[in-house]
Amino acid sequence: MKKLWGSRFKGATSKIADEFTSSISFDKRLAVYDIIGSIAHAQMLGKCAIIPKLESKKIVAGLEKLLARLESGTFKFDVQAEDVHTNIQNALKKEIGASADRLHTARSRNDQVALDIRMYCKDIIDSLAGQIVIIEKNIIAFAKKNSDYIIPAYTHLQPAQLVLLSHYMLAYLEMLERDKERLFIAKESCDVMPLGSCALAGTGLPIDRFFVAKKLGFKKVSDNSIDAVSDRDFILELLSALVILSIHLSRISEDLIIWSTKEFDLIDIDWSLCTGSSIMPHKKNPDCLELVRGSCGKIQSDLSAVLIMLKGLPLSYNRDMQLDKEPLFDAVERVDQMLGIFQEVFKAIKIKTGKLKEKLNDDSLFSVDIVEYLIAKGVSYRDAHDAVGKMVRDVLDKGKRISDLKVVELKKFSQAFENDLYNLLDPKVSVNRKKSFGGTAKINVLKALKKVEKRIG
Repeated sequence: MKKLWGSRFKGATSKIADEFTSSISFDKRLAVYDIIGSIAHAQMLGKCAIIPKLESKKIVAGLEKLLARLESGTFKFDVQAEDVHTNIQNALKKEIGASADRLHTARSRNDQVALDIRMYCKDIIDSLAGQIVIIEKNIIAFAKKNSDYIIPAYTHLQPAQLVLLSHYMLAYLEMLERDKERLFIAKESCDVMPLGSCALAGTGLPIDRFFVAKKLGFKKVSDNSIDAVSDRDFILELLSALVILSIHLSRISEDLIIWSTKEFDLIDIDWSLCTGSSIMPHKKNPDCLELVRGSCGKIQSDLSAVLIMLKGLPLSYNRDMQLDKEPLFDAVERVDQMLGIFQEVFKAIKIKTGKLKEKLNDDSLFSVDIVEYLIAKGVSYRDAHDAVGKMVRDVLDKGKRISDLKVVELKKFSQAFENDLYNLLDPKVSVNRKKSFGGTAKINVLKALKKVEKRIG
């Protein structure tokens, strides 16, 4: 197999060296971008009279045929060719003959692969963001459908205060909105056209890099040829965004897994996303969500792999940088699968009202409301907190209910207690008192849902 650089060498490289350095097994994912980038490059070479226009057109026509074969699934990759660039170059030569040899004019595989990977990242960011939007819309629909449900929220996995379920869903939407923002910030970093930087120094040929950038839809052209071929910050930024997104999906999964346990028994996850046990016939395991949770570690390791690979590299291009692609592709494909699962999750979750009613029948969930009640009566925060703390210790911890106490018994804890306290010991009242901006009062939540729905579109 003739290599693009083979004329310099006196003999062939060893088989083990070929196998060790080959990247075609994974960088074939970039083939479509390699061809599209090559089409724009060939058009520029003809426009600038660097190669004859007829040969430019012949190259473009040949590349378009290869692209059609690639898109139809009939393009055959040669595993003996070391990388995607060599595969496309060799296939083009078979298609159009010697004219193909002019295509690599004024470019290097260094700037070529930088172009391909940036184009890939831009596309995949749009795809992932689109999937997040679908999930957000499903969460909004779920929140609206279940807008009247009140649930206990937790801190330290201990019951804390009452909130609307829809308010809880809004927290997920905030997380996902930040994830989209991070992806689009990463896309801005990707949106720089490196082709024409060649190996590292640019070229003496009269190329038009801005023409190529316009053809390929890039907003910017790289300012420095050395940085253009050695920069992989945009990959780090994308991987960082994917790590945080995966952590959010893991945290949501953990909530749903806990809520679906017999101990909590708040929701029922659809059978289509669960599996059974080979030995215990009664089991219904939330395996898909568990695997979402477990996949986070692999995505974090993908980021670590690229960080560590880059940390000691001198400028400009080094072959180590070939190793940025497998972690990137792995992280993207794992997140893509995770988002696919989450597109289904909120479509069919059912609320289990029996256990939920039981959990709401807990006066400790009103403790902050009672503190604020006393503050409104003129009691200092410290005294109010102490009074309610003693009430919890002497009443709730002994299995009694605050709502069962008479006013005279309440006054043992604070003289400010009156009959109107009993009005607070109601889940709806508790929730709707939280009218501060961003709080769980229903009027707030309905406005917030409309706002986020408008923002998502």
